[in-house]
Amino acid sequence: MMIVPAGVKVHLALGYTDMRKGLDGLAMLVQQTLKQDPFSGHLFAFRGRKASMLKILFWDGNGLCLFTKRLD
Repeated sequence: MMIVPAGVKVHLALGYTDMRKGLDGLAMLVQQTLKQDPFSGHLFAFRGRKASMLKILFWDGNGLCLFTKRLD
């Protein structure tokens, strides 16, 4: 279970995202599409086309974390 610090916002990307993207590709989407800073400490959530996969990008202060959840 992940504990999110107080004051952290959750940004949900509308539509679907290419789930082949990794840390760098998702960070680029955050900057270009969402117009946010991926190093802000907020959570950025993306879903796949079939809505069977979810990826969350998070800066923990030391580096970018990528959480992946496959929904069956």
